[in-house]
Amino acid sequence: MRLYLLGLGLLLFVTACQSTGKGGYVTEAEAHPITDTAAEATEPLPTAQEAATAIDSADYRAKLLALANGDTTGRWPVADQPVPLAGAVLPDHRIVAYYGNLYSTKMGILGELPPEQMLSRLDAEVAAWNAADTSTKAIPALHYIAVTAQGSAGSDGKYRARMPFSQIDSVLRIAEKRDALVFLDIQVGFSTVADELPRLDTFLRMPHVHFGIDPEFSMKDHLPPGKRIGHFTADDINKASAHLAELVRAHNLPPKVLVVHRFTQGMIKDYKQIKLRPEVQLVIDMDGWGAPALKTDTYRSYVYLEPIQFTGFKFFYKNDVMRPPHRMMTLEEVLALTPKPIYIQYQ
Repeated sequence: MRLYLLGLGLLLFVTACQSTGKGGYVTEAEAHPITDTAAEATEPLPTAQEAATAIDSADYRAKLLALANGDTTGRWPVADQPVPLAGAVLPDHRIVAYYGNLYSTKMGILGELPPEQMLSRLDAEVAAWNAADTSTKAIPALHYIAVTAQGSAGSDGKYRARMPFSQIDSVLRIAEKRDALVFLDIQVGFSTVADELPRLDTFLRMPHVHFGIDPEFSMKDHLPPGKRIGHFTADDINKASAHLAELVRAHNLPPKVLVVHRFTQGMIKDYKQIKLRPEVQLVIDMDGWGAPALKTDTYRSYVYLEPIQFTGFKFFYKNDVMRPPHRMMTLEEVLALTPKPIYIQYQ
């Protein structure tokens, strides 16, 4: 796994940003879990508001079963999860996202290419996914690192740099050209989700803007980012989802997608205590790079074995081809994974 850290460390620290300063899950008490018809018949009738925002639970369950890809262990699909509010992106769509930072050509494809060239390439990836899996419509997204971990402490000692809102506005304008979703991602360093998330509320109140958190750069001890792989606890993740859920309720928004990156066992602690909410759709994104066999093993070891809700998979245009057999995984290979990833990211 150290090859992951070395590769991602290079992506982090060689950037222009540096110089710019089934079980066992806890669900919400009021959430409506997926149940059989007999059980549903004993539940109280929904209010008019609840009925207006309901998604057909049988249809939702059928789509989750399809994503489970024939799993027979009982892990997938996760049984005790709420049916999302109306307007949910998942699992009706597969999100195909380009990741990066506009200040850097080293942190991902989003900042590496000029916008029009980048969007054309994203168009091709979306089309490829639609051809590979005709059962699920692929849609484009831009996944922007709005808070980047840093190798130096900065004036407040937090080892992170907040991107100016003008840069986020630029990403929104680029995304508008393709009617694409936008994800704002944070690498907190010595800061916290609770401190970084609310300052992005102006953008997260927009229906098409979603959120991502990166445990790798959440440092819980004295070592700065890049010296050790960090982690988030269930409490950290629950605070993020609770805040997003509050925004959804307060502003009558469709559910938010919350992406949590992962490529080691220790990056997520106490996963069984993560709460699932009808206002938030939680994706664990397999974020490691390497040869196909290594990426597949990582997915099975850390994403498949600790089911939370939805899964994602990340491609690295450069790092994935560094070692034999010097190729990225095919779309067909990724679609053969159990469960099928519903969020796809390219860096």
